[in-house]
Amino acid sequence: MLRSDTLFGKRDSSNNASGSNTPFGSSLTSGSSNVPKASMPAAGMPASLDSSAKAASSTPSSTNEIGSKLIVGPNIKLKGVEITDCDTLVVEGRVEATMDSRVIQIAECGAFKGSAEIDIAEIHGEFDGDLTVRQKLVIYATGKVTGKIRYGKVVIEEGGQLAGDVQVGTSAAAANKLSVAKAG
Repeated sequence: MLRSDTLFGKRDSSNNASGSNTPFGSSLTSGSSNVPKASMPAAGMPASLDSSAKAASSTPSSTNEIGSKLIVGPNIKLKGVEITDCDTLVVEGRVEATMDSRVIQIAECGAFKGSAEIDIAEIHGEFDGDLTVRQKLVIYATGKVTGKIRYGKVVIEEGGQLAGDVQVGTSAAAANKLSVAKAG
């Protein structure tokens, strides 16, 4: 049977006959206990962090709910790759790649060089190359976008830079308009 005084770090010498130095007493760690060992905090981990980690690991994979996300951290260089099946790419370092994704977020210290077909692009850092944004391109005050740019909608904060071959409409939308014009 569990006693509340053993759960909150109080030790009763009569309960702790095995001489365990754990603040939880021996009744929680013995093999005859009704409390599974998995419910105890991991060594050195606060109970609140351990319970949230267990909750996250016991739930089904959340990648289907929020989508897959790749984060290229600061001081990381990712070069010569093709990024596929990634719902959100967060660039805090340097990336040289081609990609087709839903969202790209380039942090102020991040840079992307290559080609990307994206639904939504949020640029705080630098993008250089071919960029097709099917829905919305947002360039923040610290953002700089250069190259061949196609977009559905654009928002540029004061200080943001956009240079190169810039056109409204994605290549797919432009192709659809062209084929409709030829048919009519």
